[in-house]
Amino acid sequence: MFRVIKKSKKSRARAGVLKTPHGEIKTPVFMPIATRAAVKSLNPEELKEIGAEIVLSNTYHLMLRPGARVIKKAGGLHRFMNWSGPILTDSGGYQVFSLARREAISQNVKITSQAAIFQDPVDGNKYVLTPEKSIAIQKDLDSDVMMVLDWCVAYPANKKEIEKSVKLTTDWAKRGKVQSSKLKVKNLLFGIVQGGVFKDLRQKSWKDLKNIGFDGYAIGGLAVGEPVKKMYEILDYLLPQMDENKPRYLMGVGYPEQIVEAVKRGVDMFDCVIPTRHARHGEMFKFKIQNSKFKTGGFYELIQIGKAKFKNDFQPMDKDCFCYTCRNFSRAYLHHLYKTNELLYHRLATIHNLKFYLDLMAEIRKTIISERF
Repeated sequence: MFRVIKKSKKSRARAGVLKTPHGEIKTPVFMPIATRAAVKSLNPEELKEIGAEIVLSNTYHLMLRPGARVIKKAGGLHRFMNWSGPILTDSGGYQVFSLARREAISQNVKITSQAAIFQDPVDGNKYVLTPEKSIAIQKDLDSDVMMVLDWCVAYPANKKEIEKSVKLTTDWAKRGKVQSSKLKVKNLLFGIVQGGVFKDLRQKSWKDLKNIGFDGYAIGGLAVGEPVKKMYEILDYLLPQMDENKPRYLMGVGYPEQIVEAVKRGVDMFDCVIPTRHARHGEMFKFKIQNSKFKTGGFYELIQIGKAKFKNDFQPMDKDCFCYTCRNFSRAYLHHLYKTNELLYHRLATIHNLKFYLDLMAEIRKTIISERF
């Protein structure tokens, strides 16, 4: 299912291959986010053209609209969204956590030992999401990689709160694993390590999940407000303990330099809204140093395309980038589209930013294999 093909001699970085029902994934890998069965503004062919190997979809949102039954009737999520590559679906736990974090509607979320109970902020309907139901929904979606339901607590939180979240995450992981066996799920199932910034709780969560046994392990709760330094400290402590023969997925991370640092510590899989969100807000990524890229500090910059200086700038966003955007359009044109709020801007900027991230991962993998990382 997963094999490491090269380990760095300079760090804990490794290059690997993850086998799924819909194809192999070369790691380290970045997963564009297709929250509601679509990467914002892009179609599947565009994703393939820029090098996407796997996308991430959202169990919580898909269970609300259009509903798992609709997608099952369509033949599964791959057919529904016309994406032939692998898909990872999260469990829905993070979205319930996000819902609870918003003060205006936090009273509409309740966590018990049995389930997460919440109201849809759109129509007010009440839902009960259990570990068993999360697995059943993901089976209907027929995703390649399924996540067990977990409970994430925002930073800062006291140790007692984190202890409760670790216990609940372990209990729910056991129930999710049992449900996957009952439903004869053949696709991959990942557990999620919680524990906040407390090393002993991270260790306990990891050991508990290892004893249950999963196809891969995610590290959750490290993109929920804690300082980046704390994230690195936890990764430095936790990753050397984790199974070397299983993929490691750092959830919700991050900026390019954070991905580089996490790969050096032994992480294989990433997802984040940053490239698509920044695109929508007029920020486009560009490598500063082609060919050496991340080997030196400050290897990229964020271009604020809405600034007046780009009004008459007719060069490509990045002359060394070969995405559709950079091959065909100037900064001046992108500036014009952004300032006039044209929908085309969102497509072109998203194509470019995701290509930047996917190129970054390809370069990281290449330098690991060539023993330069």
